[in-house]
Amino acid sequence: MTTTDTPKVILVTGASSGIGEATAVRLAAEGHDVVLGARRTDRLDAVVGKIRADGGRAAAVRLDVTDADAVRTAVDDVVAEHGRIDVIVNNAGVMPLSRLDALLLDEWDRMIDVNVRGLLHGIAAVLPHFRRQGGGHVVTVASVGAHEVYPTSAVYSATKFAAWAITEGLRLESDPGIRATTITPGTVESELADHITDAGAAEYMTTFRRNLIPADAVARAVSFALAQPAEVDVNEIIVRPSAQR
Repeated sequence: MTTTDTPKVILVTGASSGIGEATAVRLAAEGHDVVLGARRTDRLDAVVGKIRADGGRAAAVRLDVTDADAVRTAVDDVVAEHGRIDVIVNNAGVMPLSRLDALLLDEWDRMIDVNVRGLLHGIAAVLPHFRRQGGGHVVTVASVGAHEVYPTSAVYSATKFAAWAITEGLRLESDPGIRATTITPGTVESELADHITDAGAAEYMTTFRRNLIPADAVARAVSFALAQPAEVDVNEIIVRPSAQR
C-alpha cells in the first residue's frame, strides 16, 4: 500500500462497481480513509473486505443519492466518526440511453434524479461541513457527454452538462478553500451500458464502446486532483481512450 502524508476522509458514491469501486480502492491504497456508498450493500461489503485485506481503511454505507435525507445523514455520520469530511466524490450515475422518440419518460426521470439531483444532494450535505472546516473538495464524475451529444444521448448528455455546470458554479461561488473538480470520462469499462433497455441504443453502444479504458484510469485522475497542494484547484480532467474520436 502506498501511503500519503496527508490522509483525507473521503466519501465515494456509486462505489459498488466501476469507477466508484476503482476510485475507492485506489484512494484507500494511498492511505486515505474511504467511506463507500451505494445501494448494493453486498457489493460494498466485498469491496470493503478487499480494501481491508490489503491494509486500507474503509467502511460501507447503504446510500441512495436520490434521497436527500439519506445523503445528509451519511455525511453527518462520516463527520461524527472521523471528526471531518475532506472530500466527496459524486460518482453515482445511470445511463439508460434512448432516442427521444422512444418516449421512455421513467428512464429520463431516473437519469435526472440520480445524475443531477443526486449530485446536488451530495453538495448540499457537505457544504456546511466544508464551510465550518474552512475547506473541502467536491469531485464530480461527469462524462464526455457533457461536451457532445450523439444519437440516443440527449437526456444523458443534458444531465452530464448539468453536472459540469453545477460543479463550475460551485467553484465560482465558493471560497478558495473549497475546491471543485469535474472528472470527465470517455468510454470506460463499467456496468452503465448494461442497463440500456432501448434496443436501438444498445446496438449503437456496442459500436461506440469498442474502445474502452479501465476504471482505474479515471481513479488515477481523481487521485491526481486530490493530491494537489491547497493553492492548486484542478477544475476538469477529460480521460478517454486514445482511439475515441
